[in-house]
Amino acid sequence: MLKKYSLAIKLSSFILFFFILLVIILIYLYSGSLRIIIEAYHFILPSILSLFLCCFLIIHIRVEKFVYLKVKSIYKDLLPKGISIAEDSLQKDVEIITNSIQKFAKESKLEVQLLKEKENYRKEFIGNLAHELKTPFFTVQGYILTLLEGKVKDRKLIKKYLQKASNATDRLGYIIKDVDLITELETGVTNLKIEKFDLCILIRELVDSFEIRMKEKGIEITYGFGNDKSILVNADHFRITQVMSNLIVNSLNYGVENGTIEIITKNLSKEKLLVRVIDNGQGIPEDDLPRIFERFYRVDKTRNRQEGGSGLGLSIVKHIVEAHNEIVYVESSLNVGSEFSFTLTKSN
Repeated sequence: MLKKYSLAIKLSSFILFFFILLVIILIYLYSGSLRIIIEAYHFILPSILSLFLCCFLIIHIRVEKFVYLKVKSIYKDLLPKGISIAEDSLQKDVEIITNSIQKFAKESKLEVQLLKEKENYRKEFIGNLAHELKTPFFTVQGYILTLLEGKVKDRKLIKKYLQKASNATDRLGYIIKDVDLITELETGVTNLKIEKFDLCILIRELVDSFEIRMKEKGIEITYGFGNDKSILVNADHFRITQVMSNLIVNSLNYGVENGTIEIITKNLSKEKLLVRVIDNGQGIPEDDLPRIFERFYRVDKTRNRQEGGSGLGLSIVKHIVEAHNEIVYVESSLNVGSEFSFTLTKSN
């Protein structure tokens, strides 16, 4: 590194030496003593350093220009006519460097934007999780503190409070279990147990299990398999049951009185099958559709919470379906209804 500047340093040092020598001689001739230099050294020193720096810069720039001009003249003699080092090669180098810098800036900007989005998503998820856990936690705390204070003497009321506290703890358990499941699905920890089973049997048994809930909500669930009496698929039986259950629960939660939920299967090809869950419920606003599968995202901020769901049902659906390398779809119109569908691989 010092070799590059050695010439400039040497010349600057010589100039500075002769300048200092000249100053000393003039002062001695004028005053007859060198005492003034010793007394004013702290004023003279910055001037000396400034002079050295100026000499160094001027000499360095002039030397570089001199070398550049000499090299340029040599290349002009060696290269064919019509080619200019300064105007051709150097210009191309500048363009290449400029394009590289612009590309790097664009990629960096995109990376920063993605990091910001991830950070916002992380903050939103933590906030939603805290809110979901807070609701049942304070419910349990409230009932237990009331009972501990001894203000309630009625045995029936005590039992009622304990039951409500128990229900709230159940919801806490659902939330924790669902968050744990999503984490396992996202990290690939959960291994799917792919097996051959009859999808028609799974749907019939699942609909029967919702009979009481259907009557409570006043909603009818129907299913149809076309001309197929049996539909064999290759998938994880337990996880697909979970997908169908979550979709039915979602339709029940957002259904309307005397509404309907229809489950239909459709053959897409020899290998693929489409399972559709259609309801005539509240529907989903168009602005909410892109985020409907996000964790804890709610279209209705109050209704679903009253139903006691974890807020992770649809997110789990998406993760399980994608873990099977399948696709999940959603279509909806506000006050008309919604359709959730997903593909499955048929068993040959």
